[in-house]
Amino acid sequence: MKFSLQLEELAMLLLGLFGFTLLDYSWWWFLILFLAPDFSMIGYAFGNITGAFMYNLFHHRATAIFSYFAGFFLEVPGLQLAGLIIFSHAAFDRLLGYGLKYEQGFKYTHLGTIGKTNTTKFK
Repeated sequence: MKFSLQLEELAMLLLGLFGFTLLDYSWWWFLILFLAPDFSMIGYAFGNITGAFMYNLFHHRATAIFSYFAGFFLEVPGLQLAGLIIFSHAAFDRLLGYGLKYEQGFKYTHLGTIGKTNTTKFK
């Protein structure tokens, strides 16, 4: 099952890359902005609840899809770009086993616990 889920995330990452090619941006924009959603981890400086909220906001596919379509309908390419970056980054993170965070702490995700005591639900 784990392999199947990783294939699904890889397909979503490729979909995000394809969507990026439809925008009028140089490829280096994607490379530079790809890790930008990880700046949301700064929220953990204010506690686990704020950290989890900020991290999840910038790693949630609904945020990505909403941003992309808002940019599409409002004709704001920057919003489309932000949506594709969030979508692609979230797929990449989940491909590596990093999921949305629970309020208990950074290592507790919807995909299981991160770290040496990994109790990933999908094996």
